[in-house]
Amino acid sequence: MKLYCLSGHPTLPCNVLKFKSTTIMLDCGLDTTSVLQFLPLPLVHSTRLSKLPGWVSKDGMINLEKELKECAGRVFVDSQPEFCLPEKELLDLSTIDVILISNYHCMMALPYITEHTGFTGTVYATEPTLQIGRLLMEELVNFMERVPKAQSATCWKNKEIQRLLPGPLKDAVEVSTWKTCYSIQDVNSALSKVQLVGYSQKVELFGAVQVTPLSSGYSLGSSNWIIQSHYEKVSYVSGSSLLTTHPQPMDQSALKNSDVLILTGLTQMPTANPDGMLGDFCSNLAMTIRAGGNVLVPCYSSGVIYDLLECLYQFIENANLGSTPFYFLSPVANSSLEFSQIFAEWLCHNKQSKVYLPEPPFPHAELIQTNKLKHYPSIHGDFSTDFRQPCVVFTGHPSLRFGDVVHFMELWGKSSLNTIIFTEPDFSYLDALAPYQPLAMKCVYCPIDTRLNFHQVSKLLKEIQPLHVVCPEQYTQPPPAQSHRSDLMLELQPPPMPYRRCSVLGLPFRRRYERIHLLPELAKSLVPSEIKPGISIATVSAVLQSKDNKHTLQPVPKPATIPPSKKRKRVVEEPPEVLAPKPLLSGAVPLEGFLAMLHKHGITEVKVEETAEGHILHLQAEDTLIQLEDDGTHIVCDNNEPLRTTLRDLVLRFLMKL
Repeated sequence: MKLYCLSGHPTLPCNVLKFKSTTIMLDCGLDTTSVLQFLPLPLVHSTRLSKLPGWVSKDGMINLEKELKECAGRVFVDSQPEFCLPEKELLDLSTIDVILISNYHCMMALPYITEHTGFTGTVYATEPTLQIGRLLMEELVNFMERVPKAQSATCWKNKEIQRLLPGPLKDAVEVSTWKTCYSIQDVNSALSKVQLVGYSQKVELFGAVQVTPLSSGYSLGSSNWIIQSHYEKVSYVSGSSLLTTHPQPMDQSALKNSDVLILTGLTQMPTANPDGMLGDFCSNLAMTIRAGGNVLVPCYSSGVIYDLLECLYQFIENANLGSTPFYFLSPVANSSLEFSQIFAEWLCHNKQSKVYLPEPPFPHAELIQTNKLKHYPSIHGDFSTDFRQPCVVFTGHPSLRFGDVVHFMELWGKSSLNTIIFTEPDFSYLDALAPYQPLAMKCVYCPIDTRLNFHQVSKLLKEIQPLHVVCPEQYTQPPPAQSHRSDLMLELQPPPMPYRRCSVLGLPFRRRYERIHLLPELAKSLVPSEIKPGISIATVSAVLQSKDNKHTLQPVPKPATIPPSKKRKRVVEEPPEVLAPKPLLSGAVPLEGFLAMLHKHGITEVKVEETAEGHILHLQAEDTLIQLEDDGTHIVCDNNEPLRTTLRDLVLRFLMKL
């Protein structure tokens, strides 16, 4: 069993498991942190960005004025943003049989894998994962295609040039493999390969293994996966939550008795309490609105935004913010809000029960009805006529590099009355803000990450007790910024096996058993012999047939009888003769009893020597050795066949024949 790690980002994983003649890809997350190295894509021409000076090395040897621009001491690539893809060279991706998806954030690299590697397999995901994943991909394509860049920068990627650039460009990994966004055709083709599954549904893969999704409690339709054969069990735990939010709660019991547990997607903010962050979010929002400022919330179009809107629903009236407009801007805003209301069976029990009343499970339906929350596909069209300030705007992308958020950063960034509140933990807020400096607007960092923290995961692992745990190496040491915090790492016995991008792990786990079926006619012919009270054994002579990873024992075919013929005889190749099997021997040869038996047959001069495996008997007069061991008896006797035969028969008297 081998595990190939294709991604270096622990919360955007991409691993490949080779298990029992199947090759299974576990998630295909897209590392979008690479876009922080690029300049933002403004929706309308930005004179500020167009006037940024080009970068030239201090000695003047490297001139990349057309590709790199300087802003507030940082250097950015002036080109269409590019993404860091999962590693494609570690193994042949066309050999992958299936891809298992945990949640919609972990499938954003799917079109790169399914469309450009020769992949011919199947992708398994739950319905909300597929539908919301489709929305996020369509939104990403829309953001990129509506602001095309005339030129693309390639010279800076040259290894010799890159190492001379200022950081963090100098330290960016795998830049030669970075790619621009896929097309909508790629998205549609990739998602056509997805097969929908429900929680606890068992899916057979080629008769070799069974895969089962379990609720992971993190987002709508998010799953952990069990990969199981008859005698082995591997659990894949990625992006799970034990907190009470809108999705179904995490299914823990089915993870018990795992031989190997692959753990990834823990919280990126182990020190931030999600409830405390929600409180900070609401109080900062209220403070800004009361002072006459606007609030900008860069967010994804699905996920935490549902919880933010629910929290605000309860908070608005108490804080007297009833007249403040809330805007949600995204090309997929309408679909996202509607999908969250129709996936009732994927929600927690509390929200499911509302559907039968009938009431909308999420309160944002009421916010929309009462005109407190308005959603628009972009800043153009209806939004520009309805827009009034002060207001709260939810929009993407959290990286601040593309999407409508870029327009609001340019619009509101120069006033200290306005506030930007970061809730998504995927991007460093300081790096996200770097190309907008100097910035007057206030910045508040309230990262809300409901995924398992180290305390919760340690408790979970104690309860489910897997034999071996495999995890990203980042989880086996404290975070670099808090190297003294040993509580922010996994401490297990035995220690977890760490992996990093491009590593290949041989998992410490040997397959020992295989299930075999007996045909009824063969079973009838077996004659068990009792060797111990309650234990019987029967010998089997059969033909083993293996097909589709299923093994069957069939009776040995009888030789065909050839009917007599008057025609001239032809030489017929006879089928091989099937010999009757020799009886198997069972039991042990007791030393004292065997010596007494030798004495009775006139062999008295016996020297006994003890060894690690048993005993050696030296028959001195006969110049013969007998080795008595647990798993065999050896008689060494030269040129005396009658004596050898006698000794053999004496040994056989102590053994059972099966």
